Amino acid sequence: MATGPRYKVPFRRRREGKTDYRQRLHLLISKQPRIVARSSLRHMKLQLATPKPEGDNTWVHADSSELEKYGYTGSTGNTPAAYLTGLLFGYKAKAAGYENAILDMGLQVSSKGCRVYAALKGVVDSGFEVPHDPGIFPKESRIKGEEIMEYTGTDIPAQFEEALAKIKNEFGED
Repeated sequence: MATGPRYKVPFRRRREGKTDYRQRLHLLISKQPRIVARSSLRHMKLQLATPKPEGDNTWVHADSSELEKYGYTGSTGNTPAAYLTGLLFGYKAKAAGYENAILDMGLQVSSKGCRVYAALKGVVDSGFEVPHDPGIFPKESRIKGEEIMEYTGTDIPAQFEEALAKIKNEFGED
């Protein structure tokens, strides 16, 4: 371990690998609400957060575990679940009076077609405005779960369409 009068100990969350302070500073300077997208092996979580000096305030939250209420019984850690969670989040945020935000992926590696971008597509499809490049979204067959059905045999596309219809009905969309 480095020692001496000129050595500076990094912030705790930086040492733990939880926060990229340079990226966070750029997001905070924009003074726009942030869509905080976090994925684990089993879930996708989205939050609408605004910064305050004492800590971030969270205003809207959607979790992929909520999809069971809409008839989706498949895995909550896959691409269709991420899209449905993003759609649900977008409708909740619009109902709460928010119209736009920027995406905060945290330390997740950005790769074309990943689950975070599937969730972002759901948010954008709900009518919520987020700056993005449409080329990063996953293929439509992947979002609907057709590729999952090929190797598992479960009817994910039917569950996806049922959950999609229920979410849109709850929030008054076609």
